[in-house]
Amino acid sequence: MTESETGGPELYFPALGAIYEKLTPYTWPLVRVTVGLMLVPHGWMKLIGGGLEGTAKFMAQIGLEPAYPLALYIALLELVGGVMLALGLFTRPIAVLVVGFMAVSAFYVHGANGFLWIKGGFEYPLFWGLVALAVAVRGGGPMSLDARMKRQF
Repeated sequence: MTESETGGPELYFPALGAIYEKLTPYTWPLVRVTVGLMLVPHGWMKLIGGGLEGTAKFMAQIGLEPAYPLALYIALLELVGGVMLALGLFTRPIAVLVVGFMAVSAFYVHGANGFLWIKGGFEYPLFWGLVALAVAVRGGGPMSLDARMKRQF
């Protein structure tokens, strides 16, 4: 493929152009589904695995009140919202909620620890917050329940 055919620079390996073209429609759903499914185990652990009390206790210790309702909200956002993102259902509003959650996690919970995640820093929640922001801006895409319902926010 040439630049005039793709609208971008010419490929170093033109034979890959056909592969890229076939895979491109699946890349956005892969990102959206990954964001959703990465949240689910965290919500599951809090709601089903008995971690809700511990999460609420931690939130109270760092001054996030009312701790128990916030912990329940986060657990539901991770579990139910994660499934909804994976399915592409109400994608934009759920993704916006995840952006807010990750912003609080990055800067309020982990901010004092610096950047590196390995040292308890804000790197990981910042990364997921930015990916969730991309999902919020772009929406569910053509392979989503939002698209099947022919309605989006």
